[in-house]
Amino acid sequence: MSHRATLSLRAHIPIVGAALAFLLLPGCTSLIPGLGPRPEGGGGVAGADTLARSPAATAGVGESGALSWAETTLGSMTLREKAGQLMMPFLIGDFSPVGSRSHDRMLEMIQENGIGGVVMSVGTPSEVAVKLNHFQERSRIPFLVAADLESGAGFRLQGAVFLPGTIDLGGATRFPSFMAVGATGDARLAYQMGRVTATEARAVGIHVPFAPVLDVNDNPDNPIINIRSLGEDPRAVARLGTAFMRGIQDHGADATGKHFPGHGDTETDSHLELPVIRADRARLDSMELFPFRQAIDAGMGGVMTAHISVPALDGGQGDPATISHDVLTGLLRGEMGFDGLIYTDAMDMYAIDRAYGRQEATIRAVEAGADVILMPPDVGEAVAGIVEAVESGRITEARLDQSVMRILRLKEELGLHESRLVDVGEIPEKVGIPEHVERAQEVADRSITLLRNDGGLLPLLGTRTAPVLSVTYRRPSDLMAGSVLNGRLRATYPRLVTAEVELDTDPEVYEALLARARRSNLVVVSLHVTTVSYSGSVAVPEEVTDFIKELAEAGVPHVVISFGNPYLIRDFPDVQAYLLAWSGAAVSQRAAARALFGELEIQGRLPIRIPPDYRVGDGIHFPVRRER
Repeated sequence: MSHRATLSLRAHIPIVGAALAFLLLPGCTSLIPGLGPRPEGGGGVAGADTLARSPAATAGVGESGALSWAETTLGSMTLREKAGQLMMPFLIGDFSPVGSRSHDRMLEMIQENGIGGVVMSVGTPSEVAVKLNHFQERSRIPFLVAADLESGAGFRLQGAVFLPGTIDLGGATRFPSFMAVGATGDARLAYQMGRVTATEARAVGIHVPFAPVLDVNDNPDNPIINIRSLGEDPRAVARLGTAFMRGIQDHGADATGKHFPGHGDTETDSHLELPVIRADRARLDSMELFPFRQAIDAGMGGVMTAHISVPALDGGQGDPATISHDVLTGLLRGEMGFDGLIYTDAMDMYAIDRAYGRQEATIRAVEAGADVILMPPDVGEAVAGIVEAVESGRITEARLDQSVMRILRLKEELGLHESRLVDVGEIPEKVGIPEHVERAQEVADRSITLLRNDGGLLPLLGTRTAPVLSVTYRRPSDLMAGSVLNGRLRATYPRLVTAEVELDTDPEVYEALLARARRSNLVVVSLHVTTVSYSGSVAVPEEVTDFIKELAEAGVPHVVISFGNPYLIRDFPDVQAYLLAWSGAAVSQRAAARALFGELEIQGRLPIRIPPDYRVGDGIHFPVRRER
């Protein structure tokens, strides 16, 4: 086991009763070629010749001379059970009583297909932990639990909103977006974000946060990465992403860099169709691949593939990276020396499911070198496809055994064969606690970035009799958008009038809002525009753009706050004041409100270009306003 893995496992995962939260770590001690301990600087190479040999044929015995649990387990598994170990289906964190359709569906996948793990979706922390414990107990072999936790455990486990009344029921800690971390430029904050994420994930039974995002967002029109990226400077992305990774792995979870070989320079949502990156190899090495190389050399445990085509990496074939042997085995395993687990991106995405078919896409991903198949549209069909491929000789059982052995050895190193459950009673002591929220607030405060402040509009004066209008653009499902900001504005401006607009708001509503704006001393426009799968856009409607332009033309004092996509200012370049808060999380809304009134130092810097006017590093510095 590598030094990093030893530190994470032994220093941060005390094995106490049934409370061991398990995780996914690469580089575990093994006698299988390509699965040995990771040397300092990134580890050994597992090339194509390694993948041709069977772990069962090359595996040795433990130091005591006895077969290890992983070796014994592999030897006892049927071909179908081996295929099942590669599967990580989707699991939502709702309450699923025994006998319900959703419960029995998951139980069938465990009992009939022997799944190796699950991808956890949304839910409350306690309910997720109870549900995971329940299904862990019903699996013959303990399974690994992963989740998209790009902005902390609260990204998936923020809790719920009770209606009516929009009562926030609380949950795990929600950080701002990764691009907010990029705006701080502070590796210490990135590490702390990783630490909190790992601590809370482990507490509920999640072991593999699918983060950091190592995509370099050098395309302002990217509809799916955007603020999920740390920025467009590959060196900054590498530095901050590696710090986040260390925070994760120093505290008992396994980081997974995504989306390999880099999803930043695309204008297509891979949920909808296959994006193509046409850069040459030299540009890819200096830009897209650079953060992945740095993180791998620093000991990153997992890599998630991208459903993108990069012809320069596969001899012009143009296959999606997820099913490209040249990309996964030749480049990632061979050239880059990665020895951890390779996860596919979700296999139900149109970019791969629609084009290649369910079984064929799964088989080709395994052929390419993937170890784990995420969210196959039909688990049974995917398992059957792998079994048939082995029986027909298309995939050797030795190749399948290598991925299974990687997974089993990790489980054994973590003691999962002895203890696989989490202590639900400890969750209130570890999840969403004030110390963690303070770290998230620190990131939000440090990230606030000011790009325009014509006429010295900011900081605002707290004139309590002033008529003020707050307009929030949001998705219909984003119930908490503007809630924290408007609460702070109302405390200062009792005559505040609020309005919410959405994608399909009638033009007459904007006309009425403009009439009210002309009677107001100040208009605050909040834009909650973030990436949403299958939407294909991170733009605002033309009516919103026109409304902001008309405020400028009418001479109405106004400030626009972006709680998401920072590039929106390209549509209204003459806005009076433009503030970037980077996400709609409560901590980001709170930071933006304090920044408006000069209550915190505005010190964020752009980690991206916003053509044609703004460059990396731009940002107006504002000290805390001193009362006279």
